Amino acid sequence: MIEPRITLSSERDDARLARLRRLAWWLDEGIRIPGTRIRFGLDPILGLVPGLGDVAGALLGGAILMEGYRRQLSRTTLMRMATNIIVDTATGAVPLLGDVVDFVWKSNRRNLDLLERHSSRPSRAAHTDRLWMVTVVGVLAVTCAGILAGFGFLVSATLKMLAGS
Repeated sequence: MIEPRITLSSERDDARLARLRRLAWWLDEGIRIPGTRIRFGLDPILGLVPGLGDVAGALLGGAILMEGYRRQLSRTTLMRMATNIIVDTATGAVPLLGDVVDFVWKSNRRNLDLLERHSSRPSRAAHTDRLWMVTVVGVLAVTCAGILAGFGFLVSATLKMLAGS
């Protein structure tokens, strides 16, 4: 009795994964510029609609994240997937830059790759996700240090200017 359930569940999982592959393909790679190898999807086109397009793209991409949650991926992997969506959505809100980032970033493809890699080799995926998190924290620390140093320089320069030296 247990075996048919495993088969049905596996078939359901395979069908769900196939739908997510199609979704990611249409959002990130579904359209090819004729005569080139350049591909883009509906995500950058949706991004042309100010505000609403980026939100729609994030909601559609959230389906892959929710599947990761359903498959009980590690918190680190889910955080990485969410970060991909946030980067895509936040940069998409910036005029022109967001459109360029939408062509390059392809968050849905990245998240589908994370989902598949974690499903097939969870221990290796967990190792690369930890390395990614350390890198992100390091970049954030350097960025914060740079901002603090810049702020300190501005305060120092302002005080010297006010003192007349």
